[in-house]
Amino acid sequence: MSLRLSLAGALVTLVCVAMGVLVASLSQSALAGLLSTLGLLLGAILLVDARKIARLLTWLRADAEGERPAQVGTWGDIAYQIERALQRRERKIDAERERLTQFLTAVEASPIGVLLLDADHQITWCSRVAADHLGLDPKRDLGQPVTNLVRAPAFVEHLSAPRDGPRIAHSPWGSREVSAPEAQGGGEPAQAPVSFAGQGGARLSALVQPYGEGLKLILTQDITERERAEAMRRSFVANVSHEIRTPLTVLAGFVETMSQLPLSEVERKRVLTLMGEQAQRMQALVADLLTLAQLEGSPRPVADHWLKVTELMQRARVDALSLSAGRHGLSFEGGDDAQIAGNETELHSALGNLVANAVRYTPEGGHIDVRWIWLHDGWGVFEVRDTGIGIEREHLPRLTERFYRVDGSRSRDTGGTGLGLSIVKHVLQRHGGAIDVQSEPGKGSTFRLLLPPSRVRSVATRPASQTGVATPG
Repeated sequence: MSLRLSLAGALVTLVCVAMGVLVASLSQSALAGLLSTLGLLLGAILLVDARKIARLLTWLRADAEGERPAQVGTWGDIAYQIERALQRRERKIDAERERLTQFLTAVEASPIGVLLLDADHQITWCSRVAADHLGLDPKRDLGQPVTNLVRAPAFVEHLSAPRDGPRIAHSPWGSREVSAPEAQGGGEPAQAPVSFAGQGGARLSALVQPYGEGLKLILTQDITERERAEAMRRSFVANVSHEIRTPLTVLAGFVETMSQLPLSEVERKRVLTLMGEQAQRMQALVADLLTLAQLEGSPRPVADHWLKVTELMQRARVDALSLSAGRHGLSFEGGDDAQIAGNETELHSALGNLVANAVRYTPEGGHIDVRWIWLHDGWGVFEVRDTGIGIEREHLPRLTERFYRVDGSRSRDTGGTGLGLSIVKHVLQRHGGAIDVQSEPGKGSTFRLLLPPSRVRSVATRPASQTGVATPG
């Protein structure tokens, strides 16, 4: 290519010189011939440069697609430098595009939804989490006003609220006036989050943050579990306060009575007996609360310490005999061939709670059967069956809630704290198991503690007759 261009340049030069000689001979002036030669050479150079510029512009107008036009000299160097600059720009754009893709992937993986709005509250981008929260389509709804698609009054009011002065912050527990905090970096102040009902009855929280010229960033979060936990916490605190306040009130009343009124020896003994009962009730309540706190705050029991089922059954039998005092028929069967991997204290507490409940809620003369059962698929079961008063069906799903009582007065009369079945549930969860309850009013109840195959093993030949108890789903 360079050789051809050189030959072409030499040929053009010869032609220009020849034309200059011709002009000089015709005009009989050497100066006229020289000027003609220089003019023709200059014209040829400009013509060649114009062609090179045209080819370079054609390549650039095509977004530098295809092969760079072959050039020599200054224009060739200019074309080369332009190509290098374009390549650097493309690499930078690719790197920025990759970073943007990674950022959007991270946003999509976040449990917090992200929604971008323009100055007219139209959707410019929406993550899948935000779409699920608000019932949107990430592609179809682009460019649509979000207030046409999300019609929750609290959300619409929150989005349209003025940015200055006090505002009303909504929550599931009422509304309150809040002041607008100072914005970071001199921008508009951010509004307090608002909560409202989302798709499927879930509770959502939305935070609106302005940025740029009238643009808005909306962060959404599913707070259903948080609000449920907060409600449970408040209920728990209220119940604990009530449960402790009652015996304390009784004790304070008796102390005041003994200090201000003369009592006979019989009355004095009766008051002291009642005070002792209330003190024992508070001690039992505090002990159960400490047990729950320990279960929730400690790691799961390891599966390398094996306990004999018969030893747990024997301890539960001793407790049942003491609590029943001969008023019930008691039967403890099975478990001679079984061992459990877990925490002995926790498992004894779980089984003991079920046996104690069966004794408390079974009338005198009733029968309580406790047995160990092997399931077909390797699960092991402690079953406690009684002929007591039974439980209505609507109460069964809530039995393991803290302080939940089918009949509060009856539970207090029998010495219950309302935490026993909650402790049982936590123990089973820590051992990978589950609790199953079947009951019918007037026909008794059956409680089963189901333990997974990883936590139970047979130490002898398993009995040939297998029970038909269903495995937990």
